[in-house]
Amino acid sequence: MIVIPCPHCGPRNEDEFVCWSEAVPRPADPAALSDAQWNDYVYNHANPKGWVREQWWHERGCRRWIIVRRNTLTHEVAGADPVRR
Repeated sequence: MIVIPCPHCGPRNEDEFVCWSEAVPRPADPAALSDAQWNDYVYNHANPKGWVREQWWHERGCRRWIIVRRNTLTHEVAGADPVRR
């Protein structure tokens, strides 16, 4: 079981969350992207081994999005931050 340190609720078990994907920055000019570029942005991710920043949604808690720093090989969590919009 992975324990995720929600910045809003404190430490919680991973089963309260939904992991979405790598945390990648939004395109600077979304209106300028073609359908193929949007498809690539939304569905194609690097899926690297090691430390990554991921977007997680606290579905059964505060219902907020957070950025989790997690090692994809060991599942070690180094921390989490609120999403800044």
